[in-house]
Amino acid sequence: MAIALKLSDELVEIAKTHAAAKHRSVPKQIEHWARLGKAVEDNPELPVQFIKDTLLAVEEAKAGPLAEYRFGA
Repeated sequence: MAIALKLSDELVEIAKTHAAAKHRSVPKQIEHWARLGKAVEDNPELPVQFIKDTLLAVEEAKAGPLAEYRFGA
């Protein structure tokens, strides 16, 4: 469900730069930051990079078929 929000001009301008660099729309960039921020707050004991990598892995799993990893193979 989409809703309209009022955001500061400064946040939107920063999001534009990051969105362009990551090939995202501005709303999708802000959604990404919100998801990441929530995950960081929910897991304060984990490093931010680990959380970012985990979120990326989840999206990769949604995007296509996965192969089972076999240890020692």
